[in-house]
Amino acid sequence: MLSAIGMLPVSSAFVTKSLSPISTPKTSIAKTSSRSTLYMGPPIDPSAPITELYGEGSRKYRRTVYNHDLWVKHRSPDRFVNNLKTLFNSGIYKQIGNEVALTVCVAIFVWGWNLLVGGYQDLAGVQHDAIITEKWAIMVGLPLTPFTILTPSLGLLLVFRTNSSYGRWDEARKFWGLNINHTRDLNRMATAWYGNQSEWDSTLFMESSTELLPPVNPAERQYLLGQVSLFTWAFVRSMKRHLSPPDEDEEDFVAEIKARLTPAQADAIIKANHRPNRALYDLSVAIEKLPMHWVRKNAINTNLSIFEDTLGGCERLLSSPVPLFYTRHTARFLSCYLILLPFALYEPFANSWNHIVMIPATAFISICLFGIEELATQLEEPFTILPMQVFCDRIGGWCDEIVSWAGQGQDESADTVRQNLEAMAPTR
Repeated sequence: MLSAIGMLPVSSAFVTKSLSPISTPKTSIAKTSSRSTLYMGPPIDPSAPITELYGEGSRKYRRTVYNHDLWVKHRSPDRFVNNLKTLFNSGIYKQIGNEVALTVCVAIFVWGWNLLVGGYQDLAGVQHDAIITEKWAIMVGLPLTPFTILTPSLGLLLVFRTNSSYGRWDEARKFWGLNINHTRDLNRMATAWYGNQSEWDSTLFMESSTELLPPVNPAERQYLLGQVSLFTWAFVRSMKRHLSPPDEDEEDFVAEIKARLTPAQADAIIKANHRPNRALYDLSVAIEKLPMHWVRKNAINTNLSIFEDTLGGCERLLSSPVPLFYTRHTARFLSCYLILLPFALYEPFANSWNHIVMIPATAFISICLFGIEELATQLEEPFTILPMQVFCDRIGGWCDEIVSWAGQGQDESADTVRQNLEAMAPTR
């Protein structure tokens, strides 16, 4: 089938997925895995590459777009049990495995050394003297008071770290929300106002007027509005590519642009140093070609300024992390706190057999605190976990649908609209 937008063949699969307002696009699912859309997380197949299970390789699996079914699952009373079942599949915990292992090793050293130099109790409950009796061999430990004093400060640092990172993710999502809203707004206004040319004035609304609008060439209208829809999609798709890692999105971007645009249009965007700017320029030109009053064109062009703001805001988030001195100090503070903590936990667990509970306690505390810091790090750069491809596909589908509507003076109720306007026209 031919596209009125780019005048190039477009697969029916693309149109189908673009016009779906709820379901995740099929291409996005195919790129990630064939699993159910109700599952969010890395592949559960043990034969999957280790790089896909956690860390950078798993970020593409975090781009779920919620629908009604997912919200029902999200509110399920079984969510606690289900989350515990996947405890050992957590990418967050796997990502901090080395740090947790280090603190556990320190705990094992403290535990083992103190047993060697301070004596131990066997499984039968018999107490044995120290194995190492040299004068220099003394038990190691620290008072718990300094850690108690520092805990609120560490908590404040982690709270600010996670809040600032979530704020960045939320801001990026709102920028894309503005893109979605104003792409639809732009195409709605262009479709509804098409044909109201600049030489028309308020005399059209006088009772003596016989026609509200001059004849409209359907083929020209379809092409010009199709160009507006096309370059609206090209802008958001170029913006998505601009914010995504090149090794992940470059080939797909080039293929999609060449599939929907003419060769000249596609090459102009692909070869541009700043592709979103080029696509936005093409959109501006397409709007300028529409036959309508310049006041209405100005109203439509207001959306382009909003697009520039959302693009600039996303570039700011991508290029400016949370100040490094803050994140580094938090990481150092947390690391030193947890590495030294086993020295202070030995005595508090004296009631357990040979103080052994201090080891799992150290592991649990390390997982919780390192996990909080890891969450903040994962959220700090939001664009590789936001479902931007889904946003682009849906914007393209919605805009194509909007420009396919009849528009002003083209629908069956045009006579009724004309009569209403003439009845409301001011008299001179």
